[in-house]
Amino acid sequence: MPQPWKKSLLVNNSFVVAAAIMFGFSRKARSCEMIMLGRLLMGVNAGVSMNIQPMYLGESAPKELRGAVAMTSAIFTALGIVTGQVVGLSEFLGSRQVWPWLLASCLVPGVLQLTTLPLLPESPRYLLIDCGDTDACLAAMKRLRGTGDVTGELEELEKERAACQGHHAQSPWELLQNPTLRRQVTSLVVLGSAMELCGNDSVYAYASSVFREAGVPEEKIQYTIIGTGSCELLTAFISCVVIERVGRRVLLMTGYCLMTCWGSIFTAALCLQSFFPWMPYLAMSCIFAFILSFGIGPAGVTGILATELFDQKARPAAYTICGVLMWTMLFLIGLVFPFIMEGLSHLVYVPFVCVCICGAIYTGLFLPETKGKTFLEISKELQRLNLPRQTGRPRWTGPEVIQSTKV
Repeated sequence: MPQPWKKSLLVNNSFVVAAAIMFGFSRKARSCEMIMLGRLLMGVNAGVSMNIQPMYLGESAPKELRGAVAMTSAIFTALGIVTGQVVGLSEFLGSRQVWPWLLASCLVPGVLQLTTLPLLPESPRYLLIDCGDTDACLAAMKRLRGTGDVTGELEELEKERAACQGHHAQSPWELLQNPTLRRQVTSLVVLGSAMELCGNDSVYAYASSVFREAGVPEEKIQYTIIGTGSCELLTAFISCVVIERVGRRVLLMTGYCLMTCWGSIFTAALCLQSFFPWMPYLAMSCIFAFILSFGIGPAGVTGILATELFDQKARPAAYTICGVLMWTMLFLIGLVFPFIMEGLSHLVYVPFVCVCICGAIYTGLFLPETKGKTFLEISKELQRLNLPRQTGRPRWTGPEVIQSTKV
């Protein structure tokens, strides 16, 4: 039986505490190895948290608010980026004297989670479907909903439990081999890769040089960069508000289409900046617009896909695949981006624009809309799309040959 999500998050925060201690005492110990080990522990914590948190939130939320609740992970990720940019200013913890405190500041959210998580109930779906504990599931739903009338939602969970009866928790390898989950796995791989390869992380790395080219004074660049994280935070919040109205597909397609537009203009501005004095300002504007577009859809919606496209028995394996894939892509793009920038020069964003185009096309053609649907309804629709021959619909096999001459 898998570990409960809340317990997993609690155990995961022990890595944050250990990393913060190493960061805090690394300077006094004169040990760079403590910093490296602390970074490793923080990486483990981030990888586990970014998979379990949206899964826990998505399973605990009602279907009418599932997307908005799961999107809060993207909001707090963007908030973490902005907070790191602010506390990293030279006026706060970004100086030579106090940089260990900057690294050790990760202790604050870690301790906050350790003290508040025990007050929250476990995922109702986990309690009912994985543990078979109806009473605990009912108590958890009443605590989460703040009302005693959860009969309708409990009936939906019972139907989902019946559909999962006789199925075991799948491993990542079984998930990849399962033909009934082919579309879900493909969507997870394509859109998860697109989110990491779309160029948003590279924009953050490229921002300083563009701001410098636009004439921003060197000592002011650190303040300008705060605007990049603020853009992602703003659009993540807006997407959280509108996701249950416009749907997941619309947000994803809109985000990738806008990123294609701004990435293309950004490339043109870089190529023409030596001919027109105002081109660096256009390039700087494109950076903010690109990050705003990323926050509209890919930043948050991609993380919801593994929750909504897979059932209770396949969901943990799906998040394992998604997490490994996305962090591998992020690692690779960090390694090869300097070489791409050196080789393509001003055309550095052409590959990223191509990825955005592919992401928009795939979303429009192959990703089903999951807004307002129960997990069971989503599973049935995806099963119909995966196995059209077994849905009972008549299949066209070609023109009928008339062998009789009777009129």
